[in-house]
Amino acid sequence: MKRLRCAETPEPGCLQAWAAECEALAGRWRAARGSAHGGAAAVARQLRGAFGELLLRMRGLPPALPTMPLELTVLYNSLLFVMGTSDCAIKGEAEGIRQGLLRVLQACGTSGQDLSTEELWQKVLQEVTAEELRAPLHRLGALQAAWWLAASCLQSITDLFRLLSSAEDPGRAPCSGEKNELLTLLKAWRAPAEEASISLVQSTEDLKETLCTAAAFLQGLQELEAGNLPTTLCLLQEAAGGFCSKRVLAQIYVCLGCCAQQMGKPQTALQHLKRALQVDFQCHPALSYAAAVYQELGETDAELQVLTLLYEALEKNPPSATSSSPYILIRTDLLVNTPILASVLRHRHPSEVKYLLAQRCLRDGRVADAVEHYLDFLALLQEGLQQQVPLDGRSPLPRIPEVFLEAACALEQDGRHQDSLTVCEEVISRTSNLIPQIVQVEDKLEQPKCASLGTGLACGLLSQKRESLCCLTWRAAAYLHQGWVWTKLGKSKEAITQFSRCLNELLRFQPCGHGVEPAGDN
Repeated sequence: MKRLRCAETPEPGCLQAWAAECEALAGRWRAARGSAHGGAAAVARQLRGAFGELLLRMRGLPPALPTMPLELTVLYNSLLFVMGTSDCAIKGEAEGIRQGLLRVLQACGTSGQDLSTEELWQKVLQEVTAEELRAPLHRLGALQAAWWLAASCLQSITDLFRLLSSAEDPGRAPCSGEKNELLTLLKAWRAPAEEASISLVQSTEDLKETLCTAAAFLQGLQELEAGNLPTTLCLLQEAAGGFCSKRVLAQIYVCLGCCAQQMGKPQTALQHLKRALQVDFQCHPALSYAAAVYQELGETDAELQVLTLLYEALEKNPPSATSSSPYILIRTDLLVNTPILASVLRHRHPSEVKYLLAQRCLRDGRVADAVEHYLDFLALLQEGLQQQVPLDGRSPLPRIPEVFLEAACALEQDGRHQDSLTVCEEVISRTSNLIPQIVQVEDKLEQPKCASLGTGLACGLLSQKRESLCCLTWRAAAYLHQGWVWTKLGKSKEAITQFSRCLNELLRFQPCGHGVEPAGDN
């Protein structure tokens, strides 16, 4: 019988032991965070496991009202370390929070197993009136908001903080209809006062500031993607004045620069980008956008100077994939990690910048500089480093044979005719075995949907046909350029030979499809 009573309500000594262990673990974190020797990340990973084990022991007993404040505090600390030791945005909801809410209801003599997380929060905040649970539930609500923010569930956060605000002040009217209801609710939220003895590894005030900054940043990015630029500007400026690391602040300024550029305000864009570099000199995307703005303004000297600085910076300090300092466990960069942000902050590969330098120099008539940049780029390819050259759809790099042809053009303009002929010969030799005898060209080369094995085969054949068409075009262009070079050298016989080869390549095209008569014997 005594054992049964202990299961329902733990002995005071057991509760005190758990509280002492929680305080000891929190003390370890405070010491590690304040240490000048670093190592906080390793301690955070250890404490993640330690708080998790403590929580499992507490949940080994049926939920009881006297233990719930401490259990929710341990759950809060445990989940802080779960998020704080992650290097990417948290997806989905925290199952640990849901289990905590269910145990609160069980301790109060009710249940909510079949409810969604949103409905569960509504039931808990409306029906649980125990004063000692108000502060722990508010802390847990802020943590739930962080999970939902990482998953871009903004409406769920808005609904939750309406409930938290009404639970804090029942006579207060909801602020729906505000210009930005979510930010208004977050700023107005006041967590109930906490006892001085509560062992928290991150205060609710710090978490609130992070939520406000991340919510403004995320909404600003969503408005940027939707093209609502004035709203984007207001939200990003709000985020820039919030609580975040220098690295995130620089990213916000880059987004502000991108927004100003799209609004047709290049000088304002440059001011934001310069501010980004002042905050974080390793913010390479700021240099990329600055080069684009200078190109838009027609300031070629400034553009080339920025591209040169970017290339040197990427060579010396390649972009790091590591996250910022884990001293603040819930950070803005963990909560805001969306495709639009990744697109805006995409880091360029040094080879991309080298190609842009070559292309811009050639277009501006700086032929000698263009040749040097093209040769540097081609040297990377010749050394077998082409796997380091990104060729995805977002890259400014064209296909490699096209770069060869551009380099041949630059060499010819620089008077290096033999080198130009050699580069063209490289294109010809590398494409010679990739082209069938006859290349049939459909009147419409539309990509079918590859939903089945048959259409998948059709996709593959169409892709192969397009590749053959590209190779044939590159080969013909190489012959044409060689003919032009021989003409400039006064070698008419060689020029005619190359022009004839170009025509022969083009005659390998065979149109087919609807409305095209068969060629027959002709």
